[in-house]
Formats: sequence, structure tokens, C-alpha cells
Amino acid sequence: RSPKRDKMVTHLKKTRKTRGSTQVGYGRVGKHRKHAGGRGNAGGLTHHRTLLDRYHPGYFGKVGMRHFHVLRNTEYRPIVNIDKLWNLVSEQKKTRIPEGKMPVIDCTRAGYFKVLGKGLLPEIPVCVRARFFSKVAEEKITAAGGKCEIVNRKPEAPKPKKEKSA
Repeated sequence: RSPKRDKMVTHLKKTRKTRGSTQVGYGRVGKHRKHAGGRGNAGGLTHHRTLLDRYHPGYFGKVGMRHFHVLRNTEYRPIVNIDKLWNLVSEQKKTRIPEGKMPVIDCTRAGYFKVLGKGLLPEIPVCVRARFFSKVAEEKITAAGGKCEIVNRKPEAPKPKKEKSA
């Protein structure tokens, strides 16, 4: 016996009360059987049909067309607005911007693929790298003197090298 498992005291169990009664509370006609209605969801189309129709309508049958090889998340495109762009830059980079050089904000590194144009950008020219830009975002970045760099949209698989035949 494991000490963790709490056992109920025998003298408090229901069976002590029902000793001597023939049916032990389960009736003379129906009898207490193991799995009278079947195990689990058995009988959904036959003897449990009324329950399934009442509480789970539409459980059986087909709906719609079949779609083979469903690819989910093909349009995975987390967004960031331009008013939050400078939050992606560390404090050290903000203070140490060399003269004549643009700071580079790589959105894909931070997990954002698309830059949207909500909010205002400070009048500091900045190079923003992302996979997608909205028109407004592109206009605002270039108006501030910066530029938009489109990073590879889908990484291409390396081409197999051709072996020279001797």
C-alpha cells in the first residue's frame, strides 16, 4: 500500500449499510450489469440516438468539400506598426549612431514580417528590413529619409550541384 493514497474507512462505506438486502440498491428487474448501454459512444446511431440528436445535433454526417493536404498558416505574417519600430532597437544602438550612417532595424529578427504605417516616425533616417511593407509605411519611412529593404520572402532551397562526368 502506498502511503499517498487515502483509503476510505470501511465502516463508512455504502456496502456496510446494504448488507443483507438482496439487490443492494440496484433493483430486482434491471439488475446491475457492467456496461449495459455499451462502452463509450456506443449506440449513437441506435439506442442512444435520441440523446445525440437532442444534445449534439449534426454529430453524424458530412459537410462541405474534401480538401486534400491542408496547409495551415501559409499566410503567417506578424505585423508591427512604425510607431513601435524604435522599440526594437536597443538603447545602446540608439545612442551610438555613427555620423552619416543609418541605423538598421531588422524586423524579421524580432519576429515581425510586415510593417504597417500607423503612428509617427521620428525624423531620423533609418533602414528598415522586413518581408512586407504597406504603402503608407513605405511612404512614411522614405519621407523621414530612410529606406525599406525587402528581405527574402521565401527562402529558396539550395540547388543541387552538378557533378562533372569523367
